[in-house]
Amino acid sequence: MIKKLREMQETSSSLLATNFYNYETLRGIMQAASHLNQPIILQLTKSSIDYMGLSVAVNLAKSSLEEYQVEGWLHLDHSGSYDLVHECLDAGFDSVMIDASEKPFEENMAVTQKVVELASRYGANVEAELGYIAKLGQSKEKTGFTDPEEAKYFVEQTGINSLAVAIGSAHGFYSQEPKLDIQRLMEIHAATHVPLVLHGGSGIPGASLKEAIKNGICKINLATEIKNIFMQTLKNSMAHNEDIDLRNVFPSAIDAVSRLVEEKLEIVKN
Repeated sequence: MIKKLREMQETSSSLLATNFYNYETLRGIMQAASHLNQPIILQLTKSSIDYMGLSVAVNLAKSSLEEYQVEGWLHLDHSGSYDLVHECLDAGFDSVMIDASEKPFEENMAVTQKVVELASRYGANVEAELGYIAKLGQSKEKTGFTDPEEAKYFVEQTGINSLAVAIGSAHGFYSQEPKLDIQRLMEIHAATHVPLVLHGGSGIPGASLKEAIKNGICKINLATEIKNIFMQTLKNSMAHNEDIDLRNVFPSAIDAVSRLVEEKLEIVKN
């Protein structure tokens, strides 16, 4: 995955990174990637790992990539724990994110350095985050954009392979159309030598995503819209029939996820 991200960086392109939560959301993602013959990053958070079980989740991801013959990777998203990173690397993850962005700068740097050292033994990609990107339930009014000079120092000192930057995106839904600070992104891109990552990709207009890709974003995360469209489609389907056979009920929600991911892949592909 390190090599692929560098390739994206060299060609001003981006990979789509999609969170999955069960077999059905994973299937929708894989159908889209296979149909468009596009590479995909499959992401798991701690809560999804806790829900499915680590070995089940990993096997689902790996076997799906093989079944659909899609180029792809498995990434640990937003781990706040060194131990979880270690466990996931042992389980076969291709990439991990250590998120100590809410800790003091020096502490963020120290824990990230430890993860980089660990991941190097596995040949795995390491992503870290610098700045404030509102998580679910956190205020989107608070700002804390990534500082280009801090980013330069952080990247040089930690040896990370990719950096998630705060330029105006947030996790979850937006109350109004987000405005990405492209000028700041350009400055971060000029100051650092690693592929940059955009979290909170749900709800950002396609034109803004394309502009971000052109200026250094090599990985775009998509999670909230996947959960939302799956559940909204499922609720609507169940409201209009009394079928208790989940094998008949789930396919419409799977297809909705697939259409969504296809739309996003069309935005990011060359």
